[in-house]
Amino acid sequence: MRDPHDAGAATDRPRVRESYRLRTDAQLLAADGGLALRQTRFRLPLDNLGVGGRALVLRLAERWVDDLELHRLVSGLEGEGQVLRAQVLLRRLVAHSWLRRRLTVADRVLLDVVPRGLGAGSAPVSRRHDPATTYRLSRFATLCPGDDGLTARTPLGRTVLDRLDPALVTLLGLAARGVTPTDAATALDVDEQTAGRVLDELLTAGILGTAAERAEEETDPRLAYWATEELAVHDRSRPGGHVAPVGATYPFRDTFAPAPLRRVFPGVRTVPLAVPDMELAAKRDDPLTEVVRARRSVREHDDANPLTVDQLAEFLYRVQHTMHLGEAAGQQVGRRPYPTAGSLCELEIYPVVTRCAGLAAGLYHYDAVGHRLELLAERAVVGSKLVEYARSAGAMSTPPQVLLVVTARLERLKWKYEGLAYPLLLKDAGVLTGLMYLVATAMGLAPCALGAGHSAAFADLAGVDPLVEPSVADFLLGSCRAGTAADGSGSREGRA
Repeated sequence: MRDPHDAGAATDRPRVRESYRLRTDAQLLAADGGLALRQTRFRLPLDNLGVGGRALVLRLAERWVDDLELHRLVSGLEGEGQVLRAQVLLRRLVAHSWLRRRLTVADRVLLDVVPRGLGAGSAPVSRRHDPATTYRLSRFATLCPGDDGLTARTPLGRTVLDRLDPALVTLLGLAARGVTPTDAATALDVDEQTAGRVLDELLTAGILGTAAERAEEETDPRLAYWATEELAVHDRSRPGGHVAPVGATYPFRDTFAPAPLRRVFPGVRTVPLAVPDMELAAKRDDPLTEVVRARRSVREHDDANPLTVDQLAEFLYRVQHTMHLGEAAGQQVGRRPYPTAGSLCELEIYPVVTRCAGLAAGLYHYDAVGHRLELLAERAVVGSKLVEYARSAGAMSTPPQVLLVVTARLERLKWKYEGLAYPLLLKDAGVLTGLMYLVATAMGLAPCALGAGHSAAFADLAGVDPLVEPSVADFLLGSCRAGTAADGSGSREGRA
């Protein structure tokens, strides 16, 4: 940590000043006659502070404090001899990431440095710029609205830069091609020493890097394979690199009512489905080991003998039928043939039928609680962009008899879980897809999962808001031609 009064000493420009404040997600508590800091599951007792140290901690919880104010506060209460002890306390809190830091010039805030982690070893290793080096923006860096202005971050960094000065945002734009310390001073309208301080923070946070480091993000396999958005979602959903809340925190409990378990479309025509005889199915099915061994992706359907409505009904019942179990923490929960996060049963299945004996072509929703189909669109699915995309993705010569579009009612998960709702629904979708393969194989049907489906076409056809209920998985189902059933002969393995 530097003396905040040394930068800019050789110029007439205002000096850069560094100040400190308790991080916004932490609390200062009274504990057993003393003080303690708490951030979710972390707690730091502050023992033997003394009068000056206690006053400093109380001040840090209320407002920004620089070294000059620390000196005045402590020396006024305890004398000059205790200032060093207070400075050690301040730096200990910084090193353990309990404080955020702010760089200002006169009354102009350049940026806030916000730690992502907490505790010993959480602070990053400080980097210093080279006046002769050109620096570039990391491809993993993102800008988004923060508490008060824009925030710059990267999943690979240990700090987040918040409340960015508008000129600093312009500098980051220039850094996409490369900036020198002189360029930074010009863009920020500050002296080069102050610009250097800002560059140091950008380098330490991983927002900027050298040209070689930027090239490494594209050429080093451990970095090159990651897309920016994928790394951000992975980082946010896994604790360890940060201390943001992850798990069942119920972040919207006091904001919105929870969405019900059952998804229904009022006013549409419904098709009741026969309830399969599961005892008979258990006797008919091969043993699980044989079903697993026989599982294949089958991309050819027998349109002369298409899937029947009773087969579709049995399949849907065996993979998705839902029983309402009651409530947990004010939210309706249920039980399905596969495990779901929190028993929330957020996934929905929409059969897109082009050819099914006993069932008209159209787009349906499967009411998994009532075991029935709800007709959302008639015949428009035949030749539609949705079906044609699925046919092409499945490498099929003819349209699939049934395309099963799986959506996620994201609000069901978001109401309970913070930080990992989207990864949870993808895990649930994977479990459902695996079950679909096994059930279809046991029934002698032709299954094939797709890597992706046409989300926009589905949303338009179904009239479903893709932000409320995005489609997250797609599965082709049909009847098998002779020689492509349980033994998988004539089938092609893998996903499109």
